[in-house]
Amino acid sequence: MNSEVIFKYFPDLTENQKNQFDKLGELYAYWNERINVISRKDFKNFYIHHVLHSLAIAKFVQFKDFTKVMDAGTGGGFPGIPLAIMFPETSFYLIDSIGKKIKVVNEVAMSLGLKNVKDQQIRVEQVDSSFDFIISRAVTSLPDFVKWTGYKFHKKSFNSLKNGILYLKGGDIKEELMAVKRHQKKVFELSVYFTEPFFETKKLVHIY
Repeated sequence: MNSEVIFKYFPDLTENQKNQFDKLGELYAYWNERINVISRKDFKNFYIHHVLHSLAIAKFVQFKDFTKVMDAGTGGGFPGIPLAIMFPETSFYLIDSIGKKIKVVNEVAMSLGLKNVKDQQIRVEQVDSSFDFIISRAVTSLPDFVKWTGYKFHKKSFNSLKNGILYLKGGDIKEELMAVKRHQKKVFELSVYFTEPFFETKKLVHIY
């Protein structure tokens, strides 16, 4: 389990960011033994399947300072924690309905000294705020996710991508995309940026 793959794709990180990414592996190894947030069988692929996958969003948009992002259904902190390291001046609100997962998020964020992360145990439907972007890693079907979050982003954009949903998803998503009404959609292939086989079928869906 090696963080070098992160530095290969993101060579311009500060020393502090490199240290934070280095620490992620040991922090999640520690917490995953106590509260299972990542499949034990998959943990050897931690940096590619979880950290790099989360950071794929940063290949398509560089969040500007003061951008507000909600990670809905964050689980143990993905994609929110890696992106919070990448964009220290962006505000991240990580939510999940399961309290023990939010405990892991909180402990990891504190251990890394991430001042730009707020976390809460809450269902996404209960969140009464709006954001520039809502991010997630395939927590449910795309139409359901859009139903819960499609009205929670500001209309006025100031980043290179229009405000909206950034959803990391794999496989064939044609039917799910067709079921999403009243929104514009764009699909980005992650394999354009990453050579590992894991990314061959992975996509980022932008709904706005």
